[in-house]
Amino acid sequence: MVEKSGKSTHKNDAAGREERLKAALRANLKRRKAQARARARPEKGKG
Repeated sequence: MVEKSGKSTHKNDAAGREERLKAALRANLKRRKAQARARARPEKGKG
């Protein structure tokens, strides 16, 4: 078994961190787009 405290897992940790960051970015973009759409809808009805 490979121990997590060893240096050999450093690349795996970095890759895992990168994946988590990418997933978080995607989630944030989804939320932002949804908020932008929600904000844009009422304005279209008013104008």
